[in-house]
Amino acid sequence: MLIPTLIIGVMVLVAVYFARQKGLPMAEGVHSSLWLTLEILPLLLMAFFLAAILPDLLPKEQIQAWVGREAGMRGILIGTLAGALTPGGPFVSFPLVFVLMKGGASVGTLVAFVTSWGTLGINRLPIEIGVVGWRFTAIRYVCSLVLPFLAGTLARLLFRGTHLS
Repeated sequence: MLIPTLIIGVMVLVAVYFARQKGLPMAEGVHSSLWLTLEILPLLLMAFFLAAILPDLLPKEQIQAWVGREAGMRGILIGTLAGALTPGGPFVSFPLVFVLMKGGASVGTLVAFVTSWGTLGINRLPIEIGVVGWRFTAIRYVCSLVLPFLAGTLARLLFRGTHLS
């Protein structure tokens, strides 16, 4: 976590520098960031709690049976469905990926999950339909359906022996 924190820190310093060069008021940015923090904090706490408790609720043997290397395409299908149904942003989905990874999920399942979450997430459909319309959304969604399966299968073939946990 140190490197991403440093990268974001540098980005903030650059943004502050340019904001000051333009004479922008900093108080509004600080106020907005504090409110955003207060809005996101409950979600973060719940996601991290879920990531901490799920390994105890889901035995490693069960995770491996359902989405481990031996699960094959069934694991990729489960990863795809789980990714599409997982609500929220990266602070929700990546703790779940972490739990599955530590539980022995295959690399194909994990790649399918993340790809599906990014391309098929049904929680984003209402806003997408509202902004760009149902026709474009339907075309994009149908064209994206195959992506998690392709990515998961490719990861399974290329990184078959890779241990992630």
